[in-house]
Amino acid sequence: MTETSEDQNVTSPDAIVDPFARELRAESITVRIRWFGLAVGYLLVNVGDLINAADRGSEKLELNAILAVGAVYAMIDTVRSRKGKVLLAEFRIIISLMEALFIGLLCYFDAGISSPFRFYYFLSLLVCAIRHTPMLTFATFGLHALSYSILGLMSGPTRPGDGIQMILTLVFLGWAAWAIIALTGLLKTAGNRLKQLNSELLDNQVHLEGRIKERTRDLQESQALLVQQEKQAAFGLLAAGIAHEVGNPLASISSIVQLLARRTTDDYTVERLTMVQGQLARIQRTLQELVGFSRPASQQAILVDVHAAINDALNIAKYYKRWKGKRVNTEFDPDIKAIRTIYDQLVQVILNLVLNALDATEEGAAINVTTNVIEEDGEQKIAIHIADEGHGIAVEDQEQIFEPYFTTKVTGTGLGLFVCRQLVQQELKGDITLVESNAAGTEFCIAIPSIKP
Repeated sequence: MTETSEDQNVTSPDAIVDPFARELRAESITVRIRWFGLAVGYLLVNVGDLINAADRGSEKLELNAILAVGAVYAMIDTVRSRKGKVLLAEFRIIISLMEALFIGLLCYFDAGISSPFRFYYFLSLLVCAIRHTPMLTFATFGLHALSYSILGLMSGPTRPGDGIQMILTLVFLGWAAWAIIALTGLLKTAGNRLKQLNSELLDNQVHLEGRIKERTRDLQESQALLVQQEKQAAFGLLAAGIAHEVGNPLASISSIVQLLARRTTDDYTVERLTMVQGQLARIQRTLQELVGFSRPASQQAILVDVHAAINDALNIAKYYKRWKGKRVNTEFDPDIKAIRTIYDQLVQVILNLVLNALDATEEGAAINVTTNVIEEDGEQKIAIHIADEGHGIAVEDQEQIFEPYFTTKVTGTGLGLFVCRQLVQQELKGDITLVESNAAGTEFCIAIPSIKP
């Protein structure tokens, strides 16, 4: 395992909760310790005369061979560690047995119980305590004590005081095992506590980010609805003002035309005055529709003819500048009866979808509005389909079209579909979905419960 991967494991949330990742990091440390120990061993054996060590003579060959076996083992362990695997992960006691045998042979071919290699026992205990459990560390101490005792029996005392040195070495080895286990246990406990606190901190951070995101979304939706309401209120005031200013002159003109029509006997003049009267009536109907749409929306559920609401929305949409040159086809299910719902909200949703369809289509294209009865979640609903032959919505944008302030139009506000969804879900108790959208066109479906009186 490289340094980079270790750093990533330390900072990664997965490493906090993955004990196997911690084992891999411990193994990478032991790999370095092994190579350091081998390097010191080679210097001790081959450069012994320079450090006033005893002349080893022919034993150098055996010691170098044993160290070479250790180097092969360290190489295999290094390769396994770099691949993210632990050598003999399920048989850790075998590693301790191999180390006890390895150190015992080094001491035997060197200077027996007084060999500097006996300090490898302490190093092995330290490594075992870092990597493994206290029970396995005590077992490793037992193997090392047995290895050192057998070494003393095989080599025998060569100098006065070797027996005392052997006993002291075993005592210090036991004391070191206890001290190392206590210290590493304390460090592991502190480390686990820190990891637990870090994990809790990460959980709280994720929770806090989720709450912030949720509150931000709620604020955006509330702001979007408020903007839409303000726009509709301003439009209502403008429409009412236009109707008042234009309506009075129209009423006067209509009265004059009627008076002239009664006084003249010229058929040609009467015909032309009748045509003028018809156009004046048409302007008055347009003003009435405009004022009716811009009045404050009613929140009261009443008996509504769905098809009449669709026709009212289409009658308003025909005054939109992009209506020209396009066909609007309707196909209504005759079995659909009047239902109890909020009329104004239903008209507004249908109108918004029709206006979007008009914006997405070119001259000569068609917009199809159809209705039918569907079964959804065991409930009967009325489905209103609005399909166009426009350019469609890009695949990457389809999941965001109902989000506030998201728009694909150059001059769009990004509130139309968002408001439609809010009105359908909250006021009409239904749902609005994008059925499909591709290069051939786009289709939306409004599904509202068929609550009958």
